[in-house]
Amino acid sequence: MSMNSYTIVFLLFVLCSGAAAYDALDPNGNITIKWDVISWTPDGYVAVVTMNNFQMYRPITSPGWTLGWTWAKNEVIWSMYGAKATQQGNCSMFRFNLPLSCKRNPAVVDLLPDAPYNHQIANCCKGGVLSSMGKDPSASLSAFQITVGAAGTTNKTVKLPKNFTFIAPGGGYTCGPAIIIRPTRFITPDGRRVTQAMMTWRVVCTYSQFLASPRPTCCVSLSSFHNGSITPCPSCSCGCHSSSNCVTKGVKKPVLQCTEHMCPVNVHWHVKSNYNKYWSVKMTITNFNYQVNYTQWTLVVQHPNLNKATQVSSFLYKPLMPNLSTNDTALFYGRKSYNDVLMQAGPKGNVHSDLTLQKDRKTLALKKGWAFPRRVYFNGNPCVMPSPESYPYLPYSAGTR
Repeated sequence: MSMNSYTIVFLLFVLCSGAAAYDALDPNGNITIKWDVISWTPDGYVAVVTMNNFQMYRPITSPGWTLGWTWAKNEVIWSMYGAKATQQGNCSMFRFNLPLSCKRNPAVVDLLPDAPYNHQIANCCKGGVLSSMGKDPSASLSAFQITVGAAGTTNKTVKLPKNFTFIAPGGGYTCGPAIIIRPTRFITPDGRRVTQAMMTWRVVCTYSQFLASPRPTCCVSLSSFHNGSITPCPSCSCGCHSSSNCVTKGVKKPVLQCTEHMCPVNVHWHVKSNYNKYWSVKMTITNFNYQVNYTQWTLVVQHPNLNKATQVSSFLYKPLMPNLSTNDTALFYGRKSYNDVLMQAGPKGNVHSDLTLQKDRKTLALKKGWAFPRRVYFNGNPCVMPSPESYPYLPYSAGTR
């Protein structure tokens, strides 16, 4: 199959599955930004801004998020805790006590973990990295405090910012308008007092893979103990080889390693063994990108027997949709301080895990590709699968080969 054919198949998959706006495996996934005005000042307000990554398996990786907007009037940022504005802008109208930023369309980034303690607030300072909700809800939240001047001083005079943007590695996010909602209620740690924000508005940003990249970003290869051949990633899965988009060993400032598939990431599924009550698989993720370390990476695999996974080495694992009767989709991710970062292309640019599954005798059969996954996602993006007729076949079986 040619590159163009694979591209058409991939685009049809994206559009037909609703991945551009709706993900059946993550129907409520989004980035929700909430502004809570906690006090008024003589010329504006103090607000706490929180960002929640409600996406089950799509993290925000290094170098992290950038949040932007356009002021409705001539607001300025006097100070910030937990984040910083990237540009000061033109503050020439102020003779003394310059604001932190006078940009009409400021861009804000998270502080690094080693930021001074007196510049931090709760849930800040992660370098903009957010875990996916399915992996670690406690690490999927980011927050900062902002003091805004030259703004309204009551909930009737404040004008909401507009044109919100949420930029993350890979792009693909589109933000809706700010909408005023019921003020947030805050409960003290001892649970004995409740306070309320003066005013609250919310912005929801959704992800589209097609906006992020019209081409796929990962592919799947297959092999099995019962067949000596390997089914590679389809040729040109993520584009075709050219001198402008890949490099060979020894070239300075490389971008992407030259391969037949030209994907930044390859997921390999190898059926290791098949016993009376159990069977096992080895999963390997290889990074062919010379410029990216994949922090907080996630791997989602759909297979009918994943509801009976009994042992997983190296990776951490949890069912993605445990409340469904099928429960055939699993979320895998790296162990902290061991393989939670998939390093750049090279000798250390891979992570792997051994997976043991209990047999479901009613459905198990190595024939007809049953042992191979139905769908695979890396960092929330679907990977290109080989065509079923190319799967490793059983010896002496009547295959198309």
